[in-house]
Amino acid sequence: MSEEERSEKTGKLESDIDGLLTEWDDRLDEIEQALEIEPGKLDAGEAADVEDFCAPRIRELESRMRALRSRPALEEKKTGEKEEFDKRAHNLEAERDKQIKKISRESKKKAAEHPKTREDRVADLNKQYNTKIGKERSAYERKIKKLVEVLRKEQRDTRNAIQIQIDYLKELFEEFKKLDTKQLIDEDQKFRDLRMRYGEYFRGGMGAETVRDLLLNVNLEKESEDLREIVKSSKGQKRNKAIKRLKVASAFLNTENKPEAMIMDVIPVIPPDMRPMVQLDGGRFATSDLNDLYRRVINRNNRLKRLLDLSAPEIIVNNEKRMLQEAVDALFDNGRRGRPVTGPGSRPLKSLADMLKGKQGRFRQNLLGKRVDYSGRSVIVVGPELKLHQCGLPKQMALELFKPFIMKRLVDLGFAHNLKGAKRMIDRMVPIVWDVLEKVIRAHPVMLNRAPTLHRLGIQAFEPMLVEGKAIRIHPLVCTAFNADFDGDQMAVHLPLSPEAQAEARILMLSAHNILSPANGKPVVSPTQDIVLGCYFLTALRNGVTGEGKVFSNPDEAILAHEFGRVGLQARVKVRMDGEIRETSVGRIIFNRQLPEGFSYQNRIVGKKEISEIIEQVAENYPSDVINCVLDQVKETGFHFATRAGITISVSDIVIPPEKPQILANAEKETAEIDERYSDGFYTEEERHRRVVDVWHAATDLVATRMEENFDEFNPIYMMACSGARGDLKQIKQLAGMKGLVEDPKGDVIASPITSNFREGLTVLEYFISTHGARKGLADTALRTADSGYLTRRLVDVAQDSIIREMDCGTDRGIPVSVTLDGDINTNIIGRYALTSVKSKRVVIVSANQDITKVLARRLMDEGIEEVMVRSVLTCKARHGVCAACYGRDLASGKPAQIGEAVGIIAAQSIGEPGTQLTMRTFHFGGVYAGVGRDITHGLPRVVELFEARKPKGQAYLAWSRGKVEVKRSDKYHEIVLHGEELSEDGKIQPLDYTYQIPTSLKILVADGDDVSAGDQITEGSADPKELLDIVDRETAQRYLVNEVQKVYKDQGVDIHDKHIEVIVSQMLKRVTVSDPGDAVFLPGQLVEYIDFEQEANRVVAEGGAPPRFKEVLLGITKASLATKSFLSAASFQETTRVLTDAALSGKVDRLLGLKENIIIGKLVPTGSGMTAYRRINVKPLDEEWEPLYTGEQLPELQPQLTAMEIFRDGILSGEAFDEEAEEEKEVDTT
Repeated sequence: MSEEERSEKTGKLESDIDGLLTEWDDRLDEIEQALEIEPGKLDAGEAADVEDFCAPRIRELESRMRALRSRPALEEKKTGEKEEFDKRAHNLEAERDKQIKKISRESKKKAAEHPKTREDRVADLNKQYNTKIGKERSAYERKIKKLVEVLRKEQRDTRNAIQIQIDYLKELFEEFKKLDTKQLIDEDQKFRDLRMRYGEYFRGGMGAETVRDLLLNVNLEKESEDLREIVKSSKGQKRNKAIKRLKVASAFLNTENKPEAMIMDVIPVIPPDMRPMVQLDGGRFATSDLNDLYRRVINRNNRLKRLLDLSAPEIIVNNEKRMLQEAVDALFDNGRRGRPVTGPGSRPLKSLADMLKGKQGRFRQNLLGKRVDYSGRSVIVVGPELKLHQCGLPKQMALELFKPFIMKRLVDLGFAHNLKGAKRMIDRMVPIVWDVLEKVIRAHPVMLNRAPTLHRLGIQAFEPMLVEGKAIRIHPLVCTAFNADFDGDQMAVHLPLSPEAQAEARILMLSAHNILSPANGKPVVSPTQDIVLGCYFLTALRNGVTGEGKVFSNPDEAILAHEFGRVGLQARVKVRMDGEIRETSVGRIIFNRQLPEGFSYQNRIVGKKEISEIIEQVAENYPSDVINCVLDQVKETGFHFATRAGITISVSDIVIPPEKPQILANAEKETAEIDERYSDGFYTEEERHRRVVDVWHAATDLVATRMEENFDEFNPIYMMACSGARGDLKQIKQLAGMKGLVEDPKGDVIASPITSNFREGLTVLEYFISTHGARKGLADTALRTADSGYLTRRLVDVAQDSIIREMDCGTDRGIPVSVTLDGDINTNIIGRYALTSVKSKRVVIVSANQDITKVLARRLMDEGIEEVMVRSVLTCKARHGVCAACYGRDLASGKPAQIGEAVGIIAAQSIGEPGTQLTMRTFHFGGVYAGVGRDITHGLPRVVELFEARKPKGQAYLAWSRGKVEVKRSDKYHEIVLHGEELSEDGKIQPLDYTYQIPTSLKILVADGDDVSAGDQITEGSADPKELLDIVDRETAQRYLVNEVQKVYKDQGVDIHDKHIEVIVSQMLKRVTVSDPGDAVFLPGQLVEYIDFEQEANRVVAEGGAPPRFKEVLLGITKASLATKSFLSAASFQETTRVLTDAALSGKVDRLLGLKENIIIGKLVPTGSGMTAYRRINVKPLDEEWEPLYTGEQLPELQPQLTAMEIFRDGILSGEAFDEEAEEEKEVDTT
């Protein structure tokens, strides 16, 4: 309708309304006059705004007024009441006249006697009847008044109702005038009224049909242009909303998706196997929830169809459409909108979305984790007789696991005619079966796994040895890697089937090849407990032992003398070795016999620390077969002499220091003095508490010191603690000293200490107080173990696509790393590549791109070089993943990292695995107060806080620029003014003052007049890494994150190499936010990877366009995981529904570069032997001796050899580059 027609129509409507309102006012006046009430005035001045179709409403109101008029009007009421009153008054008068006549007759006789009596009685009667008439009149008037009020109220209500209707009609008309395309009318009734009155002037509707009609008419190009204009010209909420819409519009423009296709008119039904139905006993059915949800949709759809065929009223049809929409919503995502549809027992039904998301969803339950055949599990026991690469497998378990191999071998050897016969032989356990089993398992490794698998050493390969019984036997030295003990732990066995799988298990996963920890490059198979105790006892020196002071010409002579009982094991003797005479003991000679040739003589008492150092040196300087041999020999020696020592614990071994009562008495005296000064008002409550705690802390330490001095050197308990075999002096302090101060459940120190120890026994009160801390430790363990597991999962997810894909990215950037740390070599410099040559006195110590070994690091330290620029993952320029040169050495193998190494997963495991260890540390201290920072509450949450890039608790104030500080202190708060500077747009430096108002509770770290740099802390606390990124630069934020995470782990005594934390931090900082897209294809505020941004910016500049601009952004690991390019990986992590919806909308393509996405679609992971480069290899025997391995004939005796490992690691891949084209062929398209 044109604008002129509309205004003409509006004018006509307004004139009609005027006439109707005038007529209406006249009618009201008539009614009011009929009722004898003050005539009211209705405001008809604004009637021009009311629409012309109000006649039906007016007719309705007229009928109401007619009904009102049809009631007895006031006059009629009055007449009725008057008639009744007159009638009753007439009756009263008649009765009065009758009485007067009677009195007259009686009075005539007595008139002479009493002349006044008649008149008096008549007067009395008149008075009496007048009173009665007055009462009747009052009642009559009250009734009339009440009737008038009721009618007035009714008229008032009617007038108000009319006014409300008029206002509503005005509002409706205004709404109609403002109606616009795509406008949403949120009230159902209002829409109906609009359509009833103005239906011929607009089209509208309810439900998805109308939305689809609108989407059909959307002009995406125009919409996109309009939105870009809004984004450029507006700010705040409006701009954000436009960016959001532009993102959707661009997604449709860039794909073949149509907006109207987002509204479904056909619902796909998943296959019956995915929604099974099972018949139960009694004829009932157990069915999948999806069948119920589909049934609801079908029933409602059929009912709607029937109603449409019957031409049912619109209101009924609309209600059915709404119910159908709700049924469809519940099928796709039950509970997202409104109340969820529930089944029996008020349990919400599992919808399609619920089938995908969560731990039990399709992604995590079935696609990322699968059940395997050829596996078993049993309890583990120790196997001290095993070699490092062996495990004991119960015979029955082995028979079941290797069944197909045994059957084939039985048929091949002619013991059975067919497989059925061979199976029968195995079931009957014919003796020949055991002989065949022995041959089959030889050189066929099995994999052992202990849950939870926190790092890659939680699953290792072993050569099986058949053992009796039903328990798996494992080598005592691999317990550390598995975190296993023998208190009922269970382990799973898996059997690699194909020759390739067996080769990988033997060469890459064999326990003998996994000596070094991937986290820090130190040996993970170090002897512990009994072995350490045995070696400590063996190498200790005791005074006054048989043969002390004797001299021997060589070590063999000394051992012989010991065997003949002439010299004690721990006697000090002199022995000629390597041309010099040394004072040593027979025990030390025996211990040194277990070490490899050429290893320096260890003439010292050997505890856990010393053994670890020895094993580390052996691992650095000898091949793996020598290391294995040394480990097994040390193990056997340790066990042997631990048995020989006969070390046991008795109550009498717990020796309480005699000075303890005196120390306690002194402490009591000091606390009494503090209490006295407190009561005199010298100390506050807080000061008193602190001083008392300090006194008792000192007393506890003194008791511990005296206890240690009091112990005999060969006291079994003291030996265990000193050797590092079990426990430490803190725990012995509780046994023989005093338990000391403990914490309450809130973590505050209880001022009264536990003065008893466990030898003396605790009092009831002391026992009760000590339960607080112990219980807190247990609760802490239970709660935080879950937190640690979740942290590991997030770390794995954020770093899973960090794989080494090229040898050298050619970057010219690096990071500075200090050569020394606490007076010793900084282990974080070892295993890195130098960025540039390092010279000292014109001599090159380290060349550019050279691996820095421990020897080179020591030389750098000796030359006094403090800092070296090294290659780092943080500055790597590799297009995908990282490059080998920036990553450096593979810590687990001690060799340069190879293409295909999944460094992201290793980093995540290295950081996550000790997380659980940290959480469990509280458990062993029983809640004893150990000074600040002992409780893990400071540890794990801090690591999570850093990796999630959250605002820290107790955030520090930072200097926003370089400048001079002015401090103004006051009682309310401290004001700090920083006289800084900023760079203006014309490139000049302008002075600028920053003012900080700091609460008095915060400690200020700067003094008045101090010079500060941008990013320096002004107050104590933790800096916000995001703020550091804004104020200073990327490098500072990276360095801060790495150092802070390391600080937490170092506090707990956990050693992790910096490079692992760097891998995670690089993933957090690899994206930027587009602040101005220029002529690039990006949207404002879009998150893109820096490498993609750089590539697009170069293209735009080359074409002469306006380059885009970006802002660096630090994402927490959860957000970084969801921001990954792979939608399959993101969907399997969190927010499955949203990720998949966005992917479908944008027509995303998954390039399958990470690990998870390949596992999900069932391909080999693109890492290690799953790389393209490896998959091209044909497996052939190296020489004839190995031929049977490939043909399945008689197998030779195999020993694990280093050469095989070298061939596998180095021989295949040297010089192989990442084949990007081959990788890009693999993709999944969602369009």
